[in-house]
Amino acid sequence: MRVEVAYALPNKQKIITLEVEEGCTVRDSVRHSNITAFFPDVNVETIKVGIFGKTVRNAEEQVLKEGERVELYRELTVDPKQARANRAAKTTKG
Repeated sequence: MRVEVAYALPNKQKIITLEVEEGCTVRDSVRHSNITAFFPDVNVETIKVGIFGKTVRNAEEQVLKEGERVELYRELTVDPKQARANRAAKTTKG
């Protein structure tokens, strides 16, 4: 069956299409994607993942379905609440 694995940085993104066996888990698809050839800093064993924008709690057990897209999530560099506060402070100053 066909699935996709996607990862994005602010300046670079990649979607890899894979043919996997029925019963393939989310984590297996990340391992088979060879994403580290494009993004060497990605740790395929620990990176947070989701399917079509919804976080997967147990990537080792979650089985994929035909056509699903696995998304790899980067760690946040700024807490979202802090980012909003920073934007609000800029707006009130300017």
